[in-house]
Amino acid sequence: MSQVDKVLERADRNFEASLKRLFELIRIKSISTDPDYKDDCRTAANWMAKELSEIGIPSEVRDTTGHPMVVGHRTGENTSGPHVLFYGHYDVQPVDPIDLWHADPFDPQIVEREDGSKMIVARGANDDKGQLMTIVEAARAWIEETGDLPLPFSVMLEGEEESGSPSLEPFLDENKEELSVDLALVCDTSMWDKTTPAISVMLRGLVGEEITLRGPDKDLHSGMYGGAARNPLHVLSDMIAGLRDETGRVTLPGFYEGVVETPDTVKKMWENLKFSEEEFLGGIGLKTAGGEKDRTTLEQVWTRPTCDVNGLWGGYTGEGFKTVIPSEAHAKVSFRLVGDQDPEKVRQSFHDYLKSKTPEDFELVLHPHGGDRALRMDFDSPVLLKGQKALQDEWGKEAALVGCGGSIPIVGSFKRILNMDSLLIGFGLDEDQIHSPNEKYELNSYYRGIRSWIRVFHELSKG
Repeated sequence: MSQVDKVLERADRNFEASLKRLFELIRIKSISTDPDYKDDCRTAANWMAKELSEIGIPSEVRDTTGHPMVVGHRTGENTSGPHVLFYGHYDVQPVDPIDLWHADPFDPQIVEREDGSKMIVARGANDDKGQLMTIVEAARAWIEETGDLPLPFSVMLEGEEESGSPSLEPFLDENKEELSVDLALVCDTSMWDKTTPAISVMLRGLVGEEITLRGPDKDLHSGMYGGAARNPLHVLSDMIAGLRDETGRVTLPGFYEGVVETPDTVKKMWENLKFSEEEFLGGIGLKTAGGEKDRTTLEQVWTRPTCDVNGLWGGYTGEGFKTVIPSEAHAKVSFRLVGDQDPEKVRQSFHDYLKSKTPEDFELVLHPHGGDRALRMDFDSPVLLKGQKALQDEWGKEAALVGCGGSIPIVGSFKRILNMDSLLIGFGLDEDQIHSPNEKYELNSYYRGIRSWIRVFHELSKG
């Protein structure tokens, strides 16, 4: 029996105890957004630090301006491969509305379905306590079976992810030298489906802008001034309409600079996922896809940049009717970025476009709302290939390389502050109702998740 097989066997023998430990953590009401649970958040941090230290990863609770961090390290003597930093969060969302829960949110239940499959139901069962404990239990099995971890290992757990992580970036800045290692392991992601593991390799970036366009010095009577006075809402609507052409492409000069084409091999993999556009759009009451007409829906949400109007208003919007030409018009516009697009270049191109369309006697006021680059892992990255092999060995099928239409802020912070790439592997499902009543985590996700991380550690340690 190989070493990794022995560790897997150890994890299997440990599984009932692993489940009890997860339930113990879940019972701690670590709701980071509610000051009433401040002490519970510290209790969860202390619990994690104690648990990690007891399995052989010396860890401590570090104070921040908000909820504490948990930081630990184990370099070992017989390790190889990259030094990894495992990231997770011990805080959870509030449980409201409580009346929609089938049981106490902090009293974890194993619910068996008619087909015999089982799920863990509780707040934090998936997000992120179940997910983070898959890595902790994988580390436990390695150390108990072999006396060590196969690769240098650090851990950082935060307690504010569900409340915007206000202390995170200052903490990373203050501890940059200690935490800057070779690779981050992030478990707060999902599988493609119940039997298909996935690695998230693309996260779209973001540019946000708010626009105010001022024309007349007061609201005007449309009967007296209509036709003679230019209407700010008309002008702004024309500006926005011109941002995309009839094929769905964004018209800003230089907008597609840095957009990287997806390899044909990856597109073929996506075809094999049997994604249903009809079900995807039907679930939100639509039938026809928008965006670029020559791109599939998965390409549009994972690998293509976008321009969306998030709000448009002006004039009279109250009850009844008021015939005015408004003095001002407003809009909020966001761009999702991919590949190597530069947020500031996109922003400047947008500003230049708006200025070129602004009438001489109008005033354009711009309010930037932040921006972040997209993040992606090279499809031929050795780390990615090792992650794929580990998952295939455990699940018996090729791991899907997927994108994320939104962003995962911690991954951007790791790249920007620590200059560190992240390997994103998780075992949740879209149906797990995170942030909602009756949040759940498949029992098989917990079991196979532990085994998967054991294999990932093994593959990464090969150097």
